Amino acid sequence: MKLGKSVREAFGLALAQLGEADPNIVVVDGDVHNSTRTDYFAKKFPERFFNVGIAESNMVGIAGGLASSGKRVWAASFAAFIMCNAYDQLRMSVAFPGLDVKVVGTHAGISIGEDGPSQMGIEDVSLACSLPGFTVVVPADEPSTYKAVQALASIRTPAYLRAGRPNVPVVYENGCDFHLGKAIMLRPGKDVTLIANGLLVAAALEAADQLKGKGIDARVLDMHTVKPLDDAAVLAAARENGRIVVAEEHLLHGGLGSAVALSAGRQHPVPMRFVALVDTFAESGKPEELLAKYGLTAKEIVKAALSLN
Repeated sequence: MKLGKSVREAFGLALAQLGEADPNIVVVDGDVHNSTRTDYFAKKFPERFFNVGIAESNMVGIAGGLASSGKRVWAASFAAFIMCNAYDQLRMSVAFPGLDVKVVGTHAGISIGEDGPSQMGIEDVSLACSLPGFTVVVPADEPSTYKAVQALASIRTPAYLRAGRPNVPVVYENGCDFHLGKAIMLRPGKDVTLIANGLLVAAALEAADQLKGKGIDARVLDMHTVKPLDDAAVLAAARENGRIVVAEEHLLHGGLGSAVALSAGRQHPVPMRFVALVDTFAESGKPEELLAKYGLTAKEIVKAALSLN
């Protein structure tokens, strides 16, 4: 797979396009617009862009106020800042009234690299999923991010979009048939299902290639929407394959793995394995070294799948 843009870059470009189509869209940012890439929107529509400064809780309150006045708001900052610092405001100013605020957390996961644990959003998906009424999306690459932004713009309820810092492989070279709440089957398979999102989708595809060499036919699902989860896809995987591996760049508890386990347990329990951060913060380092050290690689996905046989 060729290397494409980062998800944050794709988000920024898609958001600027949205601004052209809908004059009611406004953007608030926590003084990191050159990193979240809301700067593309700011340059085109300065009168609709608000730099709130390093005050994420205040920023979310402002986002709620704008949305309650009829604006369609996109609020962006680093995932660790906007989800952790501003959680109470997200709960009471956005989720409780059910306002049209799209929250975007960039620089998520440990692939942020050298900036270290204080800026690594590793619990953001769990926090977002805990907010009633929130849709939660974790795109895999540049093409799917464009579609995810468009899909989120089509709904009038709160949502969280997770975006990473590094450039990522292009999974969808021929376009992406993206629908909220519907997993995308990237590869059929009869022996085991690999379910992943974000950065780990490309790793799951690589793992499937390696498993094929070992005589194991792996299905690969891009579960880009964590909430609402595609229960039908989980049920089909459980019934047809009988084994599931879930991979994500997030803490084990509360993320995609937890959601898939809940779904499978409720519908059709099967043996499962999980590739994720296990109850730990990461350290500062090069992204590829951190992913290897903490086991977020194709190698670990293969190991997990083999342990089910």
